[in-house]
Amino acid sequence: MMGADLRNARLQAGWTQSRLARRLGVTQAYLSLMEAGRRRVPDRVMRSVASLFRLPPTLLPLSEAESRGDPAATDMKLEQGLARLGYPGLAYRKKPGERRNPAELLLRALAADDLDPRLAEALPWLLLKFEGFNSTELVARARNRDLQNRLGFTASLARVVAERNPAFRNRWDELQRLEQELERSRLAREDTYGRRETSERMVAWLRANRSPEAAHWNLLSDLKPEHLPYADPNR
Repeated sequence: MMGADLRNARLQAGWTQSRLARRLGVTQAYLSLMEAGRRRVPDRVMRSVASLFRLPPTLLPLSEAESRGDPAATDMKLEQGLARLGYPGLAYRKKPGERRNPAELLLRALAADDLDPRLAEALPWLLLKFEGFNSTELVARARNRDLQNRLGFTASLARVVAERNPAFRNRWDELQRLEQELERSRLAREDTYGRRETSERMVAWLRANRSPEAAHWNLLSDLKPEHLPYADPNR
């Protein structure tokens, strides 16, 4: 969240600076500096403002996503985060805890080498459901961790769904721009998506049966747009 986002949210809610400053526990002068971009908006303030004014989760602070750890624990955190954001495939779950920025969940999942297939299927939905991603920061974080091919594949899957499902048609342009931005740093080395394949027979099968999107992004994956439960508008 930038200072302009903070100011716009306050004005749209009809709040004065003094009222919001009191609610946040800061001085009006400090709030004014944040809105003017002369002071960084702390994570605590971002979360408070997002909750107070019911802002989109894409304006929540983007925490660092771990790349290693217990796969079961990673799956659990992702499942909780997706359920909290309203992913239809997890509608049966309760939604405890705070909301997370969809980009944070996406990066955390892309960094995993052993991911539950149900959760891998949910990743393009994050790009389809939520508008207002900070694509510059998202791409930069993906590049810093060599995840640009995995992110590019996710964006490609989402774009194909946007072409097929009218409910997501408005996301097509932004998804195409994200793909184009990632294209400039596409890695030549082969990688996996969601699970680390070690069997030579499975690797050969994936190379022969992967989608054009997976082949373009040099990924070993059999995930295709038609496999996604939200791709078909009639489903």
